[in-house]
Amino acid sequence: MAAEIHSRPQSSRPVLLSKVEGHQDVVSAALLIPKEDGVITASEDRTIRVWLKRDSGQYWPSIYHTMSSPCSAMAYHHDSRRIFVGQDNGAIMEFHVSEDFNKMNFVKTYPAHQNRVSAIIFCLTSEWVISTGHDKCVSWMCTRSGSMLGRHYFTSWASCLQYDYETQHAFVGDYSGQITLLKLEQNTCSVITTLKGHEGSITSLWWDPVQRLLFSGASDHSIIMWDIGGRKGRTLLLQGHHDKVQALCYIQLTRQLVSCSADGGIAVWNMDISREEAPQWLESDSCQKCEQPFFWNIKQMWDTKTLGLRQHHCRKCGQAVCGKCSTKRSSYPIMGFEFQVRVCDSCFESIKDEDRTSLATFHEGKHNISHMSMDISRGLMVTCGSDRVVKIWDMTPVVGCSLAAGFSSR
Repeated sequence: MAAEIHSRPQSSRPVLLSKVEGHQDVVSAALLIPKEDGVITASEDRTIRVWLKRDSGQYWPSIYHTMSSPCSAMAYHHDSRRIFVGQDNGAIMEFHVSEDFNKMNFVKTYPAHQNRVSAIIFCLTSEWVISTGHDKCVSWMCTRSGSMLGRHYFTSWASCLQYDYETQHAFVGDYSGQITLLKLEQNTCSVITTLKGHEGSITSLWWDPVQRLLFSGASDHSIIMWDIGGRKGRTLLLQGHHDKVQALCYIQLTRQLVSCSADGGIAVWNMDISREEAPQWLESDSCQKCEQPFFWNIKQMWDTKTLGLRQHHCRKCGQAVCGKCSTKRSSYPIMGFEFQVRVCDSCFESIKDEDRTSLATFHEGKHNISHMSMDISRGLMVTCGSDRVVKIWDMTPVVGCSLAAGFSSR
């Protein structure tokens, strides 16, 4: 059974199935409609549209609705056919879509934020709509009454959101590069912990409730996997993108992480192997290899009558080293370094050729991706970008196939 689940075709790439064009501005969000050949889009051009695939193979809008303010975020709950659209003015509007996806009725407006809405999650069991915004807060509102239940403020813009439906924990990423774990209650919340590891603003989050793993993407081009449920504080660093990581999706069954970046890069990471945690960078006043002083070590420079050197760090062992002791570069995929990084000379010697074998595949989306969403059961992905184009991809050649998930290469 394991071989069936994890079997993957070699040297394959995503297949572009369709392009959806016609928006007048950036497409903020696009979601595939489960079990339908359809896509819902929300755009900065103030429209929310439902596109259905016609017999010709083209997608045409069956619903075209203009909002009062640019659309910045969206959530869709398929079983109840409820759409929640966040706007630039801070409001969230709820709509109900007809069974044939040809009509959409307005339900209510939620005064969720004072500024642009950045992310929305709808929880049916508690009837909450949870959202983050550029007013530096996360809010949760009752969808029955439309009233505000609670708000929690951060020191900078709240940029992305994930939620554990079972335990009512929310993960909020912000522009300072911090992730806050909150426990939401009916009218209050408590801060459980904060996660710090990125050097840039958090741009995307993905929570896997089965393995209790949190993945975060940031403007520092890196992805961190946080082991929330198991080994506390364990983190894995993934570096393979060359621009900010805009979207993430973890496929639990095949243990693969799909990530997209602003330069159009699509990466599929194999997480079904034992990876090594990147070491903490060590601090030292002198090179930990040759003992030459660094330039701030005035005393040793004076005593030895030598000029101080610039400090670097080996990515494999974490030691503080000078440039002469770290002249080599190497990839080291088991630690998440898919492209060449600085390593000290002794670590370079210890890395074998097989250690440099890539543990991810990289593909070109050919547009500036600002948002991505997957229908894992069908192996489909939709990307949208600042080029106003929405692309629908068949990902089954790269994310493998599984009878249990219902994938089939088409």
